[in-house]
Amino acid sequence: MLSMPILVIAGLLAGMINAIAGGGTLLSFPALVWLGVPPVMANATATLTALPGYIGSAWAYRGDIRAEGSLGLGSIIAIAALGGLAGAGLLLVTPGEAFVGIVPWLLLTATLLFAIGPRLVAMVRARGVRIGPVLSACAIFLVAGYGGYFNGGLGIMLLAVFSLIGFQNLHGMNGLKNLLSAVLSLVSVTTYATAGLIAWESAAVLAVATTVGGYIGARQARRIQHTEYLRALIVGIGAALTLVFFLL
Repeated sequence: MLSMPILVIAGLLAGMINAIAGGGTLLSFPALVWLGVPPVMANATATLTALPGYIGSAWAYRGDIRAEGSLGLGSIIAIAALGGLAGAGLLLVTPGEAFVGIVPWLLLTATLLFAIGPRLVAMVRARGVRIGPVLSACAIFLVAGYGGYFNGGLGIMLLAVFSLIGFQNLHGMNGLKNLLSAVLSLVSVTTYATAGLIAWESAAVLAVATTVGGYIGARQARRIQHTEYLRALIVGIGAALTLVFFLL
């Protein structure tokens, strides 16, 4: 009897957090596991249900999305799709519980990178070092591979990589984060579905709630004028999610 409200609340919160910072899957994933869905299937289902929310959030940010740094928008999208496919394939051959142990460390790294990203980029530029297309492509591919493997915390990692490769407009970064999350989640979900890893009944409820939450979150985030506050909020969310997974 509690499964429906739990899924609705988890989906709404996950959609809003995904739109603002990323990491909402770390709410929907534990909710599914708590309701009895096996971990690998819960991961696949949470990725599927995040997809409509990513699309809704990307649409809300459509006027802000543009490429910065040394790669064009088309190249960034293509690299993310390839990385998502590679990560999803890796998940299919991984034992059920093996991937959970590294998640807190990946989240901790992503949060720290995002927190120090602007200073690191400024230091690199002050020394005349330019992050070229090859390094940028490698960074995007690796993070997209992580997203195909385990969707939780993907948005924070994408934001961290964008900061490191030269992005500065935080609203544009958020829009592109949601667009790339949608692209590689679509690739990953197609792989998961062919392997029979989707819990469809739970997915239907979560997908609707996550879509609504994603649109609400994106609309509210775009109203924030002082992006340093938004950056601090993102770091706070990342730190909280990291702590939760270390304690699990």
